[in-house]
Amino acid sequence: MRKKLHKILVTGGAGFIGSEFVRQGAAKGYRLVVVDKLTYAGDLARLKDARGKFDFIRADICRAESLDAIFKKERPVSVVHFAAESHVDRSIHNAAPFIEANVAGTQILLDISRKYGVKRFVHISTDEVYGDIEKGCFTENSPIAPNSPYAASKAASDLLVKAYCRTHGFPALIARASNNYGPWQYPEKLIPVVILKALKDQKVPVYARGQNIREWLYVSDCAEAVFLILESGKLGEVYNIGSGYEKKNIDTVKRLLGLLGKPNGLISYVKDRPGHDLRYCLDCSKLRSLGWKPRIDFETGTALTVEWNKRHLYWLESKLEALTVYWKKVYRNG
Repeated sequence: MRKKLHKILVTGGAGFIGSEFVRQGAAKGYRLVVVDKLTYAGDLARLKDARGKFDFIRADICRAESLDAIFKKERPVSVVHFAAESHVDRSIHNAAPFIEANVAGTQILLDISRKYGVKRFVHISTDEVYGDIEKGCFTENSPIAPNSPYAASKAASDLLVKAYCRTHGFPALIARASNNYGPWQYPEKLIPVVILKALKDQKVPVYARGQNIREWLYVSDCAEAVFLILESGKLGEVYNIGSGYEKKNIDTVKRLLGLLGKPNGLISYVKDRPGHDLRYCLDCSKLRSLGWKPRIDFETGTALTVEWNKRHLYWLESKLEALTVYWKKVYRNG
């Protein structure tokens, strides 16, 4: 008989990367508790393949009383913390929701995890906390120098986690991932935006001349890395998760248009984002020493992503409408 694995509480488990982690965790046999606020970014449809293999609780990590009740009842052994506001452009317009969710929410989650004796806590961060780099790659020891309100909020939450490790001996680890892509990604990120607009023969916006460079990581590879960090990472440590597949944004856009059979004439160059980072690149030798490497290369991953989105065009369109409504509400209140 297969050994029953311990219970993991997953915040943001109905989100893009979090849901892939839950799907993989369900396949592995972990006992899973998914906590998600279900804003525009959360969707239980992402978890249909894991139905019956997790418990779901709709809750906001910024509400300490309800979160405490969840921990008291569920008593998770581990916590994997994906929940976050994560869109750079939105943070530039209104940073308040990012500070609340990413900083205050993380602090509340840390306090309650300490209270209930969580054994391992994996905080999901981003390569954007390092800022940008012209040459070479960031290691886990590189100084953090965030350039957007979103990145600053994630850097602040990283520092909170590290402070709890040092001050309280809290058993946490930090995972800093490069740009994820793949099935179920909302059409506010570059790759699904390009696919959706191209499928509708609309202009595809590209900042400046598209010379910004990103390191693209297929979502299933990221989730596998997070599991390895959870299971085998050293407490108190930071682990970079990158693919090594660097692409200029304009080349990524042209790749997608080619896969879709659409002309490059759909590209529309627009005014650059304020403070736009030029290039991200992660040194992942620390994680690779644990036995991880990406399985999906950029060519395969983009082809898989295009085909998935073509089959799920209805989902993309519905989510575009939902996030438009959500952010109009945020702007009114901001």
